Amino acid sequence: MTLTVRLPDRVEQALAEYCVKRRVTKSEAVKLALVELLSAKAGKPSAYELGKDLFGPHTDAPPTEDIALHSGRLLRENFRAKNGAKRRLTRAK
Repeated sequence: MTLTVRLPDRVEQALAEYCVKRRVTKSEAVKLALVELLSAKAGKPSAYELGKDLFGPHTDAPPTEDIALHSGRLLRENFRAKNGAKRRLTRAK
């Protein structure tokens, strides 16, 4: 199949430089690019992949306890720790 594509000058120049560096023809480079673009692994990243560096502790270790099961206790402990620190600060003044 023959396909004709008009490229902007800067894209054409970048393609030419790529082909010279890698010693491939423009047709081969475009075919490789299309295969990559259309392959399954080039799909959109999942929501997790987009934000995985923003979620939870930055470790792959499993949690030491079931957070969902003990959420009430964990929230109370966290709240009390924060309020205790505030009380200590106001008493020290």
